[in-house]
Amino acid sequence: MKRPRLQHRESLLDETILSPGTVKINVQGAFIVDEVSNANGLDADTACQHDTNDIRLPNHKAVVSHVALDIGGSLAKLVYFSREPYSKELGGRLNFLKFETDRIDQCFEFVQQLKTKQQTLNGSKPGELCVMATGGGAYKYYDEMKQRLGVEVLQEDEMECLIIGLDFFITEIPREVFTYSETDPMQFEAPRADIYPYLLVNIGSGVSMVKVSGSKQYERIGGTSLGGGTFWGLSSLLTGAETFDDMLAMADRGDNTAVDMLVGDIYGTDYGKIGLKTTTIASSFGKVFKMKKQGANDAEDGSGLSNGARQQPDGSPDPERRFAPEDISRSLLYAVSNNIGQIAYLQSEKHKLEHIYFGGSFIRGHRQTMNTLSYAIKFWSKGEKKAHFLRHEGYLGSVGVFLKRQPKNWGRRNSFEG
Repeated sequence: MKRPRLQHRESLLDETILSPGTVKINVQGAFIVDEVSNANGLDADTACQHDTNDIRLPNHKAVVSHVALDIGGSLAKLVYFSREPYSKELGGRLNFLKFETDRIDQCFEFVQQLKTKQQTLNGSKPGELCVMATGGGAYKYYDEMKQRLGVEVLQEDEMECLIIGLDFFITEIPREVFTYSETDPMQFEAPRADIYPYLLVNIGSGVSMVKVSGSKQYERIGGTSLGGGTFWGLSSLLTGAETFDDMLAMADRGDNTAVDMLVGDIYGTDYGKIGLKTTTIASSFGKVFKMKKQGANDAEDGSGLSNGARQQPDGSPDPERRFAPEDISRSLLYAVSNNIGQIAYLQSEKHKLEHIYFGGSFIRGHRQTMNTLSYAIKFWSKGEKKAHFLRHEGYLGSVGVFLKRQPKNWGRRNSFEG
């Protein structure tokens, strides 16, 4: 005869398999792991990128039978729970992967592998998988997901999932939220329960700015179409770079002063009376027309290069490289980031919001991007406000939709109420 405790455990296990994802996640002692995951031995295609550290859940023992997908215009972000199959330690971890949306087939193939190997990964029965989906792709690819994966697909509201994900990171995960500056790169903030109200600036292909007053009280108060997609699109047109990471690497090597007009170019010095440094950008790409015009004039009288073209190693003009792609990338990055930072500050002032959080796949932990956004908030607020960043900034939506399957008050600080 079975003991009551054993019967209760088996009943709980049966229920979580029949109703995937309703299990309570134990986040006690959760922490971000230092090493980069190998996706638990699954065959990740080159289209898959594991660019952030997993979150270890050392005290979670129950079954998890769902994965989460946030499919945007540029990237698809995947979150799933896995055991430690070759470890004697209890618990498991949340895994974070991303795929280019243009190669969504590779993403679905990877999820198919998760379905096949699910029993090893999270303890559930083979085939019992539920996909929680959000973002525009949750609707665009809904039929394809159901057909190819042969699983239940549940669609959830994108904005609500962003808020749930951010609330989780702010309240539950140590060493997740930080501020950034060149002199003091990462200052972590401890998880806290008293977080409302705040402003979320989510930078994906475009930018949404959301005032959050409570766990289910939020309003999109503004945004801009000049976001990550703008940087990606213009960079590909002007520099020939093919991937977002290549563009960021170019920006690291570039010198924006070769194309941007600075305050010093206009005044010959700073404009201290109104707080503008010599190096402040007065006009993004402001030097380009002037340099091209000067180059054309020099070419006509035989004294210079045509249209501001750079020289090749042999000293002859290179017509295909009028301006260095690295300099263009850096200028574009500053232009987009400065614009977002200023609009974010104005929205925070209009709606009286002290705390500003930046999320979305545009940031990617890139130091120049974070420094530009931080400087913009600090400059316009006269040092009264700070920009806050997250180590998992690109996964707010996918973590949020993952957590949508949880019961009420599951976190240590009640970060999500169902």
